[in-house]
Amino acid sequence: MNDFIFKDNELYCESIPVKKIAEEAGTPFYLYSLATIKRHFKAFNESSKIMDSIVCFSVKANSNIAILNVLFKLGWGADIVSGGELFRSIKAGVDTSKVVYSGVGKTAGEIEFALNSDILMFNIESMSELHLINKIAENMGKKARISFRVNPDVDPKTHPYISTGMKKNKFGINIKHALESYEEAKKLNNIEAVGLDCHIGSQLTEVAPFDDAVKIIKDLLLKLNKKGFNIQFIDLGGGLGITYENEMPPHPSTYMNSIKDILGGYKGKVIFEPGRVIVGNSGAFITKVIYNKSTGHKNFVIVDGGMNDLIRPALYEAYHEIIPVIKKTGSRVKADVVGPICESADFLGKERTFHSVDEGDFLAVLSAGAYGFSMSSNYNSRPRAAEILVDGDKYYIIRKRETYEDLIEKENIPDLKL
Repeated sequence: MNDFIFKDNELYCESIPVKKIAEEAGTPFYLYSLATIKRHFKAFNESSKIMDSIVCFSVKANSNIAILNVLFKLGWGADIVSGGELFRSIKAGVDTSKVVYSGVGKTAGEIEFALNSDILMFNIESMSELHLINKIAENMGKKARISFRVNPDVDPKTHPYISTGMKKNKFGINIKHALESYEEAKKLNNIEAVGLDCHIGSQLTEVAPFDDAVKIIKDLLLKLNKKGFNIQFIDLGGGLGITYENEMPPHPSTYMNSIKDILGGYKGKVIFEPGRVIVGNSGAFITKVIYNKSTGHKNFVIVDGGMNDLIRPALYEAYHEIIPVIKKTGSRVKADVVGPICESADFLGKERTFHSVDEGDFLAVLSAGAYGFSMSSNYNSRPRAAEILVDGDKYYIIRKRETYEDLIEKENIPDLKL
């Protein structure tokens, strides 16, 4: 079931025509379906119940506090990688006892914020970080719960920029040094090693890489048990992929059953960190055609949304299906769909074939609910797009479109002697 559907050749999001929203709210904007988010939540949540588990939504995938609030109200926690994501999560109502904090560059201020917030645990990515957290916890009179993010050197078979679990990546502790890392943590008075963490990458469409990583984690768990460590949490990260074009990712239940079989009789809690699989196909990026252009060699459809709004095609050469909001008949054209940014990488899709579009028509760039707005910027001094959430026959602006004044709000011209 898809909540972006055509009725009489017009695209709807749930029960609202997308064109109506575009005409009333202006373009470009991100459009999310609450029904899709809740359906994906249910599929993942019910699958996770075959184990004693905690699900922590990956805030980096979509950090709008309205969407976070939905997932937190439904009982999930948060997987964060910055103090800003912790701040957003708290404002959105997260239970901080369900917050795990990853990331290779946690600052002293962020660590102090997380300790004061009493998060579940830090996923440690270096020994330097371990000692800094111990020092800060000591100064605060607290004990920091930690796990080590172990790098299992497993090829996730995804884009190299979103591969995180191979020895060439910056993330985690080398699997060869994991035991000595835990032994070092045991010596520190303000550290409690309660977990074991692993995350191998994003947009995975096969179960096999997950299986390979979990087998390595299970072997390490047995070694830690023999040395007397009480590992209460195994954090297996996220990374389950979605369909952008013709991918066939596994259902969450297939993924969960495989993990349960490998972990066997593990008595602690298993933590999952889904992101894209929950929100990716819940969102579309809506943009308006400004010009049609032909160079004689190539056709271009120029739209008002660019790489500053949706950078995935430029950054990863990622594919997003692009469809007209109003279906037309007649002649077809092959064209690149490009934005107004002064970069040749500014495209939303290349060599796309569809019925001719006119200036003023609206296009929907699908599967844009994850890593869309959260990776957007003000490049070329462009105000960032609005975000809109649909619930049945109503829509809500959950982030206002930025204005020119917003662009310079934090800037100041000093009184210089020139």
